[in-house]
Formats: sequence, C-alpha cells, structure tokens
Amino acid sequence: MNGNEGRTRRTIIKGTGAVLGGGLLAGCTSGGDSESSPSETTGTTEGTTSSESTIAGESTTTADGPYSVSMAPVGEVEFESVPKKWVANNGSWADMGIALGLEPPKAVWLTGRYHTQYYDAIDGLSVDKSDMVSLYQDGVSKELFYQLDADVHVMDPNFLMNRFKGWKQEDVDELTQNIAPLFGNCIYAQHYTWHDSYRYYTLMEGFEKLSKVFKRHDRYEAFADLHADFQSNVSGVVPKKSERPSAAVVWGVGDEPTKYYPYIIGKGTGFKHLNDLGVSDALAKTNVKDFHGSRGAIDLETLLKVDPEVLLLRGYEDKTRKQFENTVIDFLENDNTASKLTAVENGDVYRAGGLYQGPITNLVLTQRTAKLLYGVEKQLYDGQRVVDIVNGDF
Repeated sequence: MNGNEGRTRRTIIKGTGAVLGGGLLAGCTSGGDSESSPSETTGTTEGTTSSESTIAGESTTTADGPYSVSMAPVGEVEFESVPKKWVANNGSWADMGIALGLEPPKAVWLTGRYHTQYYDAIDGLSVDKSDMVSLYQDGVSKELFYQLDADVHVMDPNFLMNRFKGWKQEDVDELTQNIAPLFGNCIYAQHYTWHDSYRYYTLMEGFEKLSKVFKRHDRYEAFADLHADFQSNVSGVVPKKSERPSAAVVWGVGDEPTKYYPYIIGKGTGFKHLNDLGVSDALAKTNVKDFHGSRGAIDLETLLKVDPEVLLLRGYEDKTRKQFENTVIDFLENDNTASKLTAVENGDVYRAGGLYQGPITNLVLTQRTAKLLYGVEKQLYDGQRVVDIVNGDF
C-alpha cells in the first residue's frame, strides 16, 4: 500500500462482494488517449435488493435505509446511501449514467474514447466532458483514485488487474477499503480469457443493475420501453439476408491506413448495433484471425483478397464525416491498392462506430449505420422521449 493506507473508508458506501482475481494478459500493452490503436488500455447467482421494485427471489429495503445490489464478479455490494460522485470504466457505463439523468462521471479510462458528440444527434441533449479525467495516464495511479474520491467505481475489477501491467488484488482491495467499492462488469466485448469464469451482461442488463445502484430504476423502466419500441423499428428495416451487403469491420491505423486490425463481429455491447442490424460479416468465413484473439494486423493486400462490399472502419469516431472523407477516404481513393477495393470504388467506406455503447449512444449509432448500409431514412427512435427520460419527465 502507499502512504494513503491509513485513510478510513468512506462511510457513504460499503462493499461486501468478493473480487475474482486473474493473471496479467500476456502481450497486451496500454495506449494513449487517442484512437490510433484499438487497445482499450486503453454463471453467477444474483440477488438484487432495491427500494424501487421487488423481483422474484429478492427483497426490498426502505427508501432511507441501506440497500444492496449484486453483480458478477463483485458479488453483493451494500450502499448506505445513494452515490453521488462516480467514475466509470468507459463510455458504455458513462452513457448509462447519462440516461439515468446523472451528472457525468468524474473519470473514465480514456476520455478520448467517450464520444460525447453522439449526443449532438438528439436535440436538447448534450454532455460536457471538459473536466473529465482519464484514469489511464501512462499507467493507472492509485493516487488519482484518492484524488477523485468517488462514491463508487463503476468498473470491473478484473479489467484493472488484467488490461495492463500494474494492479494486483491487493491494490483493488485497497481501493475498495479506503475509498469506495467497485461495481461493474466488462461487457463491451466477450473475448477475454480472464472473464470466462463469470457471466457477461447485455447492455440493458448492465443498465438495469446500474439503475438500482443509483435508485433510478424508474428511468431504466422507461428506457426499457423505449428500447423495445426501437428494437421493433430496427427489425422492420433490416433487409432479408440475401440483400444485405457484406461488410468488413477493421480498425484503421492512422489517417493513411495501410495496416488494419480485423474485428470479427461478435457478442458484447460494442457490436450491438451491427448485430441488431444483421450486418453480414465479410471476415467471418475467411482465414483472417480476429484481433481480439491474435492481436495481429492485416495489410491492404489481404483486405483486397477479402474485398468486402462495405468497409467499416473503427478508430475514427473523433472525426466528423467530412474530416473522415478528407483524410482517410481521400487516401484510400488515391492509393494504388486501396483504390481497387470494391467498397472504395463504390463509395461504401464508413466509420464503424465506437467500442463503448450505452443505451443512448447505441440508438444514435444504430440509426447512423442503418442509413449508411441500408438507406434507411425513417427515424427509429424518439429523441424527445430520450430527453424526457433523462430529465425525469415520464
């Protein structure tokens, strides 16, 4: 422990769950705050108690008394009062908090990958992250957590111990005992071997858990109704399988990309918009290995052999469409190899959407992708309804 070990734990919250440990992920290093690299560094029984509702097998508490919420892998966490100041692992959880009408988290892993510009698509909704802090700053400092002094850390403890070389179980224990508990699950993708021993959650399952931590389950329920209507609208615009173009999802390196990290469309919140739209994966039946398993890259020659009808590029969400066209697409159209790609010839190169999606940002990305891939002009969700839920007017 460091010199802060003598501090007493915050009395506002008490965590009682056990944390599952894990070894370091070999060969995985941390990245900076930009999107130049895809690195994020970038079966449990659950019983949840809430003053908002009663669920089978669960009990409720009084509005003013202690309450507990359970989530793998942290187990049951007891709260003496509702958290106010919080930090989040990434944009998935940060967006859930916005949907619940909370103030933005004080910190996320990398602020550059929490794309608050997505909110610009909804009139009346905006998020200011100018004072938000990146937890990863060439490593993750425990002292920063002490400085932030949060009431709850919405992040998977195993992410802290496995995504870069630094933290161990005793560091997580210190954080939990001296500051505030961790409450979260790494849900954006489902490929980590250290996650095999405990369950994943869908976006809406994770959202519901968080709503109970902040005692805003009513907002979750209102959003769940909106999400159900949205899903129905989405299913109604997806063409039959034979009419969907094949798409390759890759992470481009730099504004003149000749190196790409391939992403096979899998499970997890980072692929939700693509799965809901039934995107046909051009890489899935090739010999190209998924980046998540191989950590390898492919070149333009390999991409040309696959020759997808649509190219979906990750790593450029910080650019507007026009900026993307003036840099990346301009390069592809003028490169001797890239210009031969069917997707480039036909003008079907698009940004793929961010890795971290919450209930609001997923709406925006799904709408955008439906228009780009299928020409959908119909509005798939009610933006005013989103704003009303965020504001508690429902």
